[in-house]
Amino acid sequence: MSDTQTLIENRPPTVAALFLERVAATPAAEAYRYPVPPASGQGPDDWKSLTWAQAAERVHAIAAGLIELGVRPEERVALASATRLDWILADLGIMCAGAATTTIYPQTNAEESAFILSDSGSRVLIAENAGQLAKALEKRAELPDLHHVVVIDPDGVETGDWVLTLAELESRGAARLEKDPELIKERVGAITRDQLATLIYTSGTTGRPKGVRLPHDSWSYMAKAIAATGLISGDDVQYLWLPLAHVFGKVLTSGQIEVGHVTAVDGRVDKIIENLPVVRPTYMAAVPRIFEKVYNGVAAKAREGGAAKYRIFQWAAEVAREYAKVSQDNYRRTGTRSVPFGLAARHRVADALVYAKIREAFGGRLRACVSGSAALAPEIGYFFSGAGIHILEGYGLTESSAASFVNPGEAYRTGTVGKPLPGTEVRIADDGEILLRGPGIMQGYHKLPEKTAEVLEPDGWFHTGDIGELSPDGYLRITDRKKDLIKTSGGKYVAPAEIEGQFKAICPYVSNILVHGADRNFCTALIALDEQAIRPWAEENGLGGRTYAEIVADPATVALVDGYVQQLNEGLQRWQTIKKFRLLPRDLDVEHGEITPSLKLKRPVVEREYKHLLDEMYAGTREA
Repeated sequence: MSDTQTLIENRPPTVAALFLERVAATPAAEAYRYPVPPASGQGPDDWKSLTWAQAAERVHAIAAGLIELGVRPEERVALASATRLDWILADLGIMCAGAATTTIYPQTNAEESAFILSDSGSRVLIAENAGQLAKALEKRAELPDLHHVVVIDPDGVETGDWVLTLAELESRGAARLEKDPELIKERVGAITRDQLATLIYTSGTTGRPKGVRLPHDSWSYMAKAIAATGLISGDDVQYLWLPLAHVFGKVLTSGQIEVGHVTAVDGRVDKIIENLPVVRPTYMAAVPRIFEKVYNGVAAKAREGGAAKYRIFQWAAEVAREYAKVSQDNYRRTGTRSVPFGLAARHRVADALVYAKIREAFGGRLRACVSGSAALAPEIGYFFSGAGIHILEGYGLTESSAASFVNPGEAYRTGTVGKPLPGTEVRIADDGEILLRGPGIMQGYHKLPEKTAEVLEPDGWFHTGDIGELSPDGYLRITDRKKDLIKTSGGKYVAPAEIEGQFKAICPYVSNILVHGADRNFCTALIALDEQAIRPWAEENGLGGRTYAEIVADPATVALVDGYVQQLNEGLQRWQTIKKFRLLPRDLDVEHGEITPSLKLKRPVVEREYKHLLDEMYAGTREA
């Protein structure tokens, strides 16, 4: 048996046990960093640290406090909060109490929050602030199982029998631990590997969210499997901003506990650019939209600098892509990243002019980024790779505890999601669907046996709903969602995500794009532009002072985007080409339900919302 197999097969039954082991092994080592805004509200944040021992003190107090509230093993405790240190400590406290965390995105409205609380049977809700508490108060009559709400930030909150603060919960827990110091050790020791640890409701690109049941063993396996890839070590500094209510964010906390590195936590997306040079991470995870925005931002800044500066950027971008493709291809064939002398010389010049500044903006120490949740356009991936920002794409679902595949460090291949994690099996069905089996796969959907049976076979194989191809040496390429494949009225299949990704790599102004064409005789697109990226162009072209809606409605803007659509079409098969498009009057967003909190497009919602624009594009054609 290999060391990797031994590591994974001899895993403890729970992450709670792993946490206790980590605290015992490195109590004085730094575990977390978190920002404290200045009292005046002006100036930079002050970053504070917690050691593993200090984190454990709070985690144990939260766990004991929940036990004091009567929470029993496997009972659900909901967490409705943005990504912050308290989220991680609360989640660990819930697990150390033997209970199960139900995650709720802070953007979720009162009605859907109430559905999740009710469907999960959550007994306690840990809410971030008065706004999250208000949702529970509004629906209190519909939530007979909800016995308490614990509020992290007490500003504007009235406490009482039903509502208490996190500080009060910890105080109660600390008092209980004084009387019963072995309480947490005993609770953790009693947890079995198949006990429910987490109930994550899929954000659902269609229909009502389903609760995915993930046992303690899934997270323990993930912790060991991620460590076994060798992608992270105890010397790393991770910058964690992803939504922890999402499985991708949550899995990053398990790997950290296993290796014991530092994690800087701040979920404020608008602070990413400001935080990176302060945190100076060695690795971070993100979703493709973040890399697209960085790329578009760099391109827009170059354009603002004038025609010469923009030409230099365009040249450097092409050099980066060529360099990445050649070096990756050579590594695959020979095990070295050698490139021809001329290309290496051009790359050195481009590095001094462009790439070094990009790396510095990421903090200057970034060894790798992990990208997941949706497909990254290969051309954007190649650009960053050539610029020295190595993006390792991965793949997984809520139902597979997030990480099923990841690119293997130096041997990463842009455009693929890498190889399966140790201990995870994969096979491709006859229709191209990716099937997975392993310890990370869910137990099933909460209270939905029929839905579970649709995707989970009795022998453990899980149907992902994604279409993919495996290379002879085991690298997986995702081609599309099975349910998202478009079949035109001419009988041709089109993979919209692939076309959308290509367009994002070509057009520096795009924010979101939806390719449409099911049962139609040609493809069309709905395109939303990135306001920050398009405004400088608008200023240069006589549209300064206009609203976003006025800018996108102007014929000059339509002509600009049409040029990029024609460029896209040149590289597509005839039946894939975008014959018509419409620019949307605003960007798609989470608040309108058009994208999920993990920034995936909700196609049915967008198509329903903009049906009039789609119908307009097909008016007068045979199927209209």
